[in-house]
Amino acid sequence: MRVTLVGTGCGDPGTMTVEVKKTIERADMIIGARRLLEAVEPYTKEDCVGVPEIRPDAILEAIRNAERGTSKGADSAESEDYHICVAYSGDSGFYSGTRSLVPLLEDAGIESVVVPGISSVQVMAARLQRPWQDWKLVSAHGTDCDAVAEVMDGKEVFFLTGGSLGPAELCAQLADAGLGGLKVCVGERLSYEGERIVSGTAAAFAEQQFDALSVMLVEPAAGFGDLTPGIDDGEFIRGDIPMTKQTVRAAILSKMNVAKTDTVWDVGAGTGSVSVELAMKASRGKVWAVERESEGCSLIYANKKKFGNWNLNVVLGSAPEALQELPAPDRVFIGGSGGNLREIIDTVLSKNESALICVSAIVLETMADTVRYMAEKGMDTDIIQVCVNTSRKAGSRHMMMSANPIYIITGRKAENPDAEGGADA
Repeated sequence: MRVTLVGTGCGDPGTMTVEVKKTIERADMIIGARRLLEAVEPYTKEDCVGVPEIRPDAILEAIRNAERGTSKGADSAESEDYHICVAYSGDSGFYSGTRSLVPLLEDAGIESVVVPGISSVQVMAARLQRPWQDWKLVSAHGTDCDAVAEVMDGKEVFFLTGGSLGPAELCAQLADAGLGGLKVCVGERLSYEGERIVSGTAAAFAEQQFDALSVMLVEPAAGFGDLTPGIDDGEFIRGDIPMTKQTVRAAILSKMNVAKTDTVWDVGAGTGSVSVELAMKASRGKVWAVERESEGCSLIYANKKKFGNWNLNVVLGSAPEALQELPAPDRVFIGGSGGNLREIIDTVLSKNESALICVSAIVLETMADTVRYMAEKGMDTDIIQVCVNTSRKAGSRHMMMSANPIYIITGRKAENPDAEGGADA
């Protein structure tokens, strides 16, 4: 018995390779989506058995049944010449079910051969008369997809769409993040009758409807490039709102140790200098900057656009009330509490009791109250004091000017409250 996994092309038989077509013509059984079985039927043998199935485990069971000669409607599969073909749309190596089926076949001791096909990305590139080797390829077909995160890598992004995330839904994500002006190209029913390719903006396409068989190409979002943590203060758009300075900001980022996919809160965000750097670290996550001053929110918006932090969300309001509707955080920075530090910590822990919380304080009383309350909540704490002296020219000489010391307190729920030791912060 032979098993071959083939990519049948983009849809129209004209996109099916000669090798794939010959494989289908020789097949005694073809397994695949009902749409594909109907498309390849003109090329199959009269006695070829079609099995409409797409689940890897069910495909494996159908192959095993054929191997035992017990598959419904199939002739005995005892002959070495019995040929089973598993059909996939597009290319067998481009977001294809082959990646799940091949390991199952190997574990079952069933040998298989994979034959490539022409994918939708190749057809789309050909229609646009453009090369695609530098595109970022992303699947939003039947899976969660953060379109904003995907367009922030500096490359054009090709999206396979489908299920609950079609072009309109993905474009709505972009528009909501402030990227409504991005250029978008949608290809509907590529190679089928009624093929259509349209160009526009994310904001415009978010209001339109598209065929279920659609792909989308989006230009990259503008960004500021890679910057070392602790961006120079002069790079930020500033007003009269307080701003966390460069050296202190770098220490805060180090203590928070933000991962790419984290959800982060910046409470009392001021001008957004910390928010901007948190958003750069959580490049595939989300950052929520909460600020009670409208001037501050305007500055955060301006810095968000300047640095291309499209995963940064700005919330006008006072904590803890403004935190109630936010998603559970992995990490929280509290740069300003408005006298509600304990209530803010309570809100964070009610959302995620294992969240890491970082607080900056200028006065000893705030530092002491933070440490005391974190201890009451069963959190391990770590405290550092940052004292910064910067040079200033005095004629032909330089003198050092000191800034106020800053306390940075980091806390997280102890994994074993009875164990002794320092904070995991």
